[in-house]
Amino acid sequence: MGGHYKENNSNVTARTLCYDGIFFQEVAAMLYLGCPMWANASWKHSLFRADCKTADFLQQYSQVFNSVEGNTTFYADPKPEALQRWAAQTPADFRFVLKVPSRISHQANADAQAELKNWWQSLQPLHSRIGQVHLQLPATAGPEQLAWIAAMLDALVADVRCCVEVRHLAFFDKAEHEVGLNRLLRDYGAERVVFDSRALFAVPASNPALIDAQRKKPRLPVHAICLTDTPVVRFIGCDDAAINRQHYQPWLAKIRQWLDEGKTPYCYFHTPDNASAPELCRAFVQDLGLDHPVLKQWPGEQHQTTSSIQPELW
Repeated sequence: MGGHYKENNSNVTARTLCYDGIFFQEVAAMLYLGCPMWANASWKHSLFRADCKTADFLQQYSQVFNSVEGNTTFYADPKPEALQRWAAQTPADFRFVLKVPSRISHQANADAQAELKNWWQSLQPLHSRIGQVHLQLPATAGPEQLAWIAAMLDALVADVRCCVEVRHLAFFDKAEHEVGLNRLLRDYGAERVVFDSRALFAVPASNPALIDAQRKKPRLPVHAICLTDTPVVRFIGCDDAAINRQHYQPWLAKIRQWLDEGKTPYCYFHTPDNASAPELCRAFVQDLGLDHPVLKQWPGEQHQTTSSIQPELW
C-alpha cells in the first residue's frame, strides 16, 4: 500500500494540503454542497441570470455552491484548456469530485492502474480544486474485485482523497463482504460513497424524466457509513419537495453529527432531470440550519430583483 495524500490537520479549522509541491489551505469542519452538474440551461432565471452564457455557467454556479460532482469525466477526458478554465472560474476553496472514467472503472483491464495514474496526471491544471476522486463501480464488481480496488487506490491515495461507490449487493450484507470492503477502504484512507435513492423510488414513474431516472439509478440499501473525515452522500430525489424532505430528514441529524465531530461532509442532491436540484439543496440546508451561500439570493434571483426596480420619475 502506498502512502496517503499529505495533509496537516490543525484542530478543525483548516488543513494544509500539498498537490504537486504547491501548498494551500482548505477549511475543515464544513459542508461541501452541490449538484451532479454545473451546466443546466433550465437553471436560468433562478440559479443563473437569464442572460447567462453557457461558458459562464460554472462561474455563476460557484457563487452559490462550493462543490460539484464532476460526472463529465466519467464519459470523456477534459482538454487541458478546459481544466484551466474550470480552475479560473472557481474560488480557491471550491471542490470538484471527479469520477474515474468508465473505460477504467467498468472494464477492470490489466493495465487499469497505469491508465488511472496517467488520467490523474492529465488533470494537473485542476489538482488544487479536486476534493476527491470518485471511483464508481458497476453492479457486477463484487468481492472478487477487492484486489483490483486496492490496486486502483494504490494509484491515487498518495496524491488525492478517494471515495468508492459500490453497487454489488454483497457489499451490503453487514457481514463478511461488507466488513472486508470497509476495512480495505479504511486502510487506504478512502471513503465509501453513501447512495440514497429512496425518495426517487417512493413515487410512481409518471413522466419521462422519472422513468429514465428510475431505470438508470440503482435501488440499494442505505448504510450511513463514514470511514474518514470526509464522508460522501449522494441523495437522489424526486420532483415532490415534500417526499424529498421526508426522506432526507434522517440525514439532517447525521450531517449535524459529522460537522460537530469536525468532519467535512460532501453532499450532492439529484432530481430526475436535475431541474430542481438547486432548490433541493437549498431546502436541505435551510432545514439543516446551517449558514451557507445557497441560502442567499442566487445570481438569477438578484438579476430579477434588480430588473424589477423601476426608476423613480420626477
